[in-house]
Amino acid sequence: MKSRPSPGLRARLLFAFALLCVVTAAAVAGGMYLLARNAILVRTQDAAVEAMKSRLEALYPLRSPAPGPDELGEIAGAVTDRYSSAIAVYHETYAPVRPPPGDRRPGGNAPALDPGVVPDAPAGPPQRDRTLGGNPPALTPGVIPEGLRWAVAGGDIAWQRVVWQDAPFLIIGMPLLIVDQDRPARVSGIEVYTARSLLPEQLSVDELAARAWRIGGAALAFAVVLALLATRGVLGPVRELGRAARLLGEGELRTRIAVRGSDELAEVARTFNTTAAELERHVEQLREMEADARRFVADVSHELRTPLAALAAVADVLDEEAARLPEPAGRAARLVSQETLSLTGLVNDLIEISRFDSGVAALALNEVDVAELVRATLRVRGWPELVQTELAAEVTARLDPRRVDVILANLVGNALRHGEPPVSVRLRADPHRIAVEVRDHGPGLDEAVLPHVFDRFYKASAARARSEGSGLGLAIARENARLHGGDLTVTNAPDGGAIFTLRLPRRAHDPDGGPE
Repeated sequence: MKSRPSPGLRARLLFAFALLCVVTAAAVAGGMYLLARNAILVRTQDAAVEAMKSRLEALYPLRSPAPGPDELGEIAGAVTDRYSSAIAVYHETYAPVRPPPGDRRPGGNAPALDPGVVPDAPAGPPQRDRTLGGNPPALTPGVIPEGLRWAVAGGDIAWQRVVWQDAPFLIIGMPLLIVDQDRPARVSGIEVYTARSLLPEQLSVDELAARAWRIGGAALAFAVVLALLATRGVLGPVRELGRAARLLGEGELRTRIAVRGSDELAEVARTFNTTAAELERHVEQLREMEADARRFVADVSHELRTPLAALAAVADVLDEEAARLPEPAGRAARLVSQETLSLTGLVNDLIEISRFDSGVAALALNEVDVAELVRATLRVRGWPELVQTELAAEVTARLDPRRVDVILANLVGNALRHGEPPVSVRLRADPHRIAVEVRDHGPGLDEAVLPHVFDRFYKASAARARSEGSGLGLAIARENARLHGGDLTVTNAPDGGAIFTLRLPRRAHDPDGGPE
């Protein structure tokens, strides 16, 4: 399952700045909004209650403890002004009073809390024009919340915000008390209620909210600008560090970063430069040591070639005379001859490896029949009866036959020595490439050995019945394949045995500079 790509550093910084700014702006604007609306609302409520209370105190003493509709109307009219409507209630009798027509209420600036809706409020069209520019609607007992009626009937001054005819109102209820000199105050049964429109305050609340949103938007834009400036200062050095790291990974060991300032990014740049300098120094030392080792091997191999040629001639003579020599002189002569030939082969392999390392190895290309080349390799070494072949006919390619012969001889020889029969060679081809597959049916190669099969001087003695040779054969075979522009690989067959596959282009790269 493919993992979802994570956002870049720029996106994360922008998001962090924007989130911080939005949260801060929302917290500050929200706190100021709540404090302002609560303060204005409390001030509006207190002013309305005090005004109503002072007007009702001016009515004492009442003409009758059991007023009728006319007297209730006078009481309601005493607390009615151009900003509100009122109603006076005595038991089942009430008298609503509206403000005089033509009065207009100036706009307020107090916010209103979320009011409760009165279920018994009479239905009707919205009265926004009447609450703002005209008279408030007439207050009736059905509009007054039941809880407010209970509180006022108990002798308390109470108020409640309601939604009445699609507009917010503050309903204030106040009982009239009977006060005697020798007796405590008692409820007279007369209740006075006023309804004061809070729509102007609600509009002020909406304006505060709109301003808060505008402030938040401006803060967000400011945060984005700051984030862009910050990311430019942070991502510039990070990008430069990434570019330098890529160049260093590609082998440009002289890559360095300009150090600016003394902050953490500058410290990272200094650390990178120090690391790159140390890496360059160590790599140069390793290259010098490797060059010295290759030069030493090449020099020693060339120096040994002449005396080995003389030893090989002596070994041939010893081979011819070994049968006529008495034991153990004959056995010693044969051993000297065998070891001389092994040493000669090792020196020749070292010389070949040194040519690859120095870059002087070249191809001698010829148009050859690949199937016939495979048969010739087997025939010269006496292997036709030991190896099964499956060779595609009429497969021609422009190759270096000597080097391909070395590759095939090594692969088939290893399969015969270290594997188990049957050993098979299979040739396949397409219009652009050929593939030669050499397989045995032995135990195969251990999984730990497979990555190292083509390493120089590596012997898979733990994976084969026995191990011989210098350990350079497969390394030289792979170098020859790569010199052609191909490759040599190895796998284990599912039913046992190792499979070496040689893949070569049908038109190898010409030494003069182009494929033919």
